[in-house]
Formats: sequence, C-alpha cells, structure tokens
Amino acid sequence: MSTATLTKQEPGQQQPPRPAVVVDGNEGRIGLRANLRHIGALARRNMLQIKQDPESMFDVLFMPIIFTLLFTFVFGGAMAGKGNQDAYVSYLVPGLMAMMGLNVSMAVGTGINEDFQKGVMDRFRTMPIARSSVLIAKIVTEIGRMLVAFTILLIVGFILGLTVATSPLHVLAAVGLSLAFGASLMWIFILIGLSVKTAQAVQGIAMIVLMPLQFGSSIFAKPETMPGWLQTFTDYNPLSNLADASRGLFLGNLEMRDVWMVLGWAVVITAVTAPLAISKFRKKT
Repeated sequence: MSTATLTKQEPGQQQPPRPAVVVDGNEGRIGLRANLRHIGALARRNMLQIKQDPESMFDVLFMPIIFTLLFTFVFGGAMAGKGNQDAYVSYLVPGLMAMMGLNVSMAVGTGINEDFQKGVMDRFRTMPIARSSVLIAKIVTEIGRMLVAFTILLIVGFILGLTVATSPLHVLAAVGLSLAFGASLMWIFILIGLSVKTAQAVQGIAMIVLMPLQFGSSIFAKPETMPGWLQTFTDYNPLSNLADASRGLFLGNLEMRDVWMVLGWAVVITAVTAPLAISKFRKKT
C-alpha cells in the first residue's frame, strides 16, 4: 500500500512550474526506412505463401507456354504463310510480353479481395505499419511472378525460332518496359479488388477490360489488316504501343514514340489510380 504526502503551500509561495508537454507533430508517422522494411517483410510473407501453395504459380508457369504454342501454330501459318511460323514467332513473342503483364496484373486484385474475405487484413489493421506498404508488397511480389512468366516466354520463343537482331541489353530494356507498364496496371486491379465484394467479380470485370485491349491491339496481327475504326482504337491502345516498342527493341527498328507513349501511360495510370487505391484501402482497414 502506498501513501501520498501532501506539502502545504505557504502563503505567497509560488508553485514550481510544471514540465511542458511537447507534442511531436511527426508522432505516428512512419519514416522511409521503416516503410521499406515493412514492404520487405510483407513481400517475404507473400513469397512464403507461394512456397506453401506452389499451385498459385501455375498461371505464370504454363500460360506463356500454352499461349505461345497455341497462337504460333494456329495463327502462324495464316499470318506468315505455311511453314514460316518462325517469322510469326518473332512478331508474336514481344507482343505476348504485353499480354502476360496484363494477365498477371489481374491476380493482384483477386489476391487483395481474398485477403479481406479471409480476415488477413484484420491482422494488418492492428499492426503499426503504413497502409501503403501492404499494397506495394503485393505489387513487388507480382513483379517477381511477372519476371518468371517473361523468362519462360522468352525460352519458349527461342526454342520456336525467335530472332533478336539487337543485343541482350535491348531485350532487358523490353522486359523492363513491360514490367513498368504491368506494375501501373496493378493499381487498377487493386482498386477493383477493393471496390467489389468477391474475387469472382474482380475476374469478371477484369475480363471485360482485358478482352478488347488484348485483341484490339497489334499483339497478334498488324493493324493494317483491320477496319479503319479498329485501327484508330489500336493506335491509342497502350498494349499496341508496348507491343510495338518491344518489337522495335528486339528487331532494331524502335520508334521512340512508342516508348514515350508506354511510359506516359504508366505514369498517368499510376498517378490517378494509386492514390485512389491507397485511400480506399485505408477506409476499409
């Protein structure tokens, strides 16, 4: 049991000043180093989840093989002439890099939605971490999956006769351009995943977006063979710009306009959708 001793104040005696309470305006604000550490820890958590569930990698392992074989041997003869599939492979594979990036990006929206359904985000809510680090860690993980898909795509392409007329640095530049654009698209799918109730709804909305962008582009066929109105859509389709830029880097006939268009689209998409996605995530958590 403790006792409190009261000191009687003499008349005219001044009370000692109380210590000032300093309010730190930065209290609760997470610094850059801590944020990067959180992103690394959460990305590692996502990687461990993939290790425990290897089936989650089936899409990036088999999709490049199936699509390359399917489009080469189904459309290759019609596009380049019977027996000239090698020429079509050199046209197709750089375009498929854009398609792979788009399809892999869709998975991040589905994953975010499922994490909310499973209650994973309830645990993050109680942790002293920046809300944006959860989303950025998801994007880092999907970029790693995207690199796996691009590697397999290029290996299959070289086996089927893909020709690179430039250098390995140009190929790496094409991969980097595809990664940058794919990362920007992930913010769109994150926003969709945060806005709808189920993962099936994310996939349904994503397919409505994916189909016109993929087939209304220069990924599979040259726009010159399309009707005039479709050519106009293709010219402004960012997937066409990405496919043409990648082909230019592979074949040595690069037009810088395509590169700037891809980078411009990536910056605009990220600048518009990333703040909306982070704000939506903060409200939900």
